[in-house]
Amino acid sequence: MPTVSPDQPLVIVGAGPIGLAAAAHAQARGLPTIVLEAGAGPGAAVREWGHVRLFSAWSELVDPAAAALLARTDWRRPEPTTYPTGAEWIDAYLTPLSAALDATAEVDVRYDHRVVGVAKQGRDRMVDSGREDAAFTVHVRSAGRTTLMTAGAVIDASGTWYGANPLGGDGLPAPGEAEHVDRITYGIPDFTDVATRKRYAGKREVVAGRGASAQNTLLGLTSLAEDAPETEIVWALRRPGLDDAFGGGDNDQLEARGALGKRAQAAVERGPVRVVNSFRAAEVADEGNGQLTIVGSDGRRIEGVDEVVVVTGFRPDLDWLREVRLDLDPVLSAPTKLAPLIDPNVHSCGTVYPHGVAELAQPDEGLYLAGMKSYGRAPSFLALTGFEQTRSIVAAVAGDHEAAGRVELVLPESGVCGGSGQFDGQPTDENGGSCCAPSGELLTIGGSNTCG
Repeated sequence: MPTVSPDQPLVIVGAGPIGLAAAAHAQARGLPTIVLEAGAGPGAAVREWGHVRLFSAWSELVDPAAAALLARTDWRRPEPTTYPTGAEWIDAYLTPLSAALDATAEVDVRYDHRVVGVAKQGRDRMVDSGREDAAFTVHVRSAGRTTLMTAGAVIDASGTWYGANPLGGDGLPAPGEAEHVDRITYGIPDFTDVATRKRYAGKREVVAGRGASAQNTLLGLTSLAEDAPETEIVWALRRPGLDDAFGGGDNDQLEARGALGKRAQAAVERGPVRVVNSFRAAEVADEGNGQLTIVGSDGRRIEGVDEVVVVTGFRPDLDWLREVRLDLDPVLSAPTKLAPLIDPNVHSCGTVYPHGVAELAQPDEGLYLAGMKSYGRAPSFLALTGFEQTRSIVAAVAGDHEAAGRVELVLPESGVCGGSGQFDGQPTDENGGSCCAPSGELLTIGGSNTCG
């Protein structure tokens, strides 16, 4: 693979939790590194769900290499047993980590730098000759212009946050969905915000999705309905029932997520929530009176809708990787060797085998997917997993293949996250909740420009 050097640094795409963890490991190994982040600061995507509290406690949200670097500063480690919000994760960890990295001789963190393409230098994806030894060309958009950067290796930790799945039941936006996006929210609304509460109070809303994101949204809306009793909530589920919709409860080793499921179940049972099962949206129609009708693929209609909250997961943006050679699973869009380990029909967060460079490397040597981006459409990602990924990848980039091949992670067992690939009526042992993407008042996220 190309050699990392000051003229051909390691380039990390994304300055979220996983991208900055990768930079910390690179700094510890003395690798010249540039971190490119499209946002204005660390964890830019995390900031967008900053009101959401994580499933994982602080003890599982700080990368070991990052902690070692921060220990040389005046950083005070947060109480390990407490659960931060996304905003607290940024302020108490990502921001000081970014500053500490940028102050070193090895790492240069650049914000407002969007990567718009990566290729092998002088070669599109069709060219074989000299490809193995060629460096990467990284196309970067900043300050209104595009510049080229040469890289010896590239870690894509850009996440999936900006690739929210649509309302449409077939994976594509339903007809009318784009036209009425002003009344559709993708992600968990901030119900602590006065303007947001005013937007939803006393209205008829549809919540689409069944993971922890949906649970959190339902909790927020049922709480709002206590102050505005005329608020109506319709929970549209693609599955035929609620048997496993609330996760592992007391059996979930992510204790806070189990508690979230129990609270959501209680809220649904006593609150103003009407459940519509086996509903796959096929059209969003305007009623002409300021309200919408959601039409299902079977012809059923949810009428008089004022607002729609879509919390159906995320997918990776692969467009800017179109000129490099990728080996991705056709279903999950995850690296082919990783896909069987994270298939949501089989695995929960805790049953995913720890993995690293062997599963994440791509055909173009020196290119790696990490963090939530590496999971493609699978929802079962934990920050701890991302930290282990980057440890292994950076060790390989540094030529320490013994360290790259070690497994240094034990994950908590989880009672949720499986089964998202099941179709209506098929049996499943677990539900399709997410361990990552802003999925609940308490969640675990690890990504960068991302789902975190």
